[in-house]
Amino acid sequence: MATTEDIRAEVEEALKTVNDPELGIDIYNLGLVYDVDINDSGDVKIEFTLTTMGCPIAPMIDEEIKQATAGIEGIGEVSTEVVMYPPWSPEKMTPLARSALGFV
Repeated sequence: MATTEDIRAEVEEALKTVNDPELGIDIYNLGLVYDVDINDSGDVKIEFTLTTMGCPIAPMIDEEIKQATAGIEGIGEVSTEVVMYPPWSPEKMTPLARSALGFV
């Protein structure tokens, strides 16, 4: 049986396949994923934000998250929530994303 740590690792890898369509970089490395919470039943709640308030891509990202995580063994229900606080800023990006976008 998959542990919550196993599921978390697989969810994080799956999130690296979900790209922000405007920037062309995945939401995980952009720092848009704020929380991945997994309960004892394997249900996963993912809190994510957007690069700008009012960005219309939230439903698309939500759908891509659910598709990307669908095949993970031991995973239960996946829910997402868009949060706007704290606001996203380029400092939240991983060094990989900063480098890809030309931030030093």
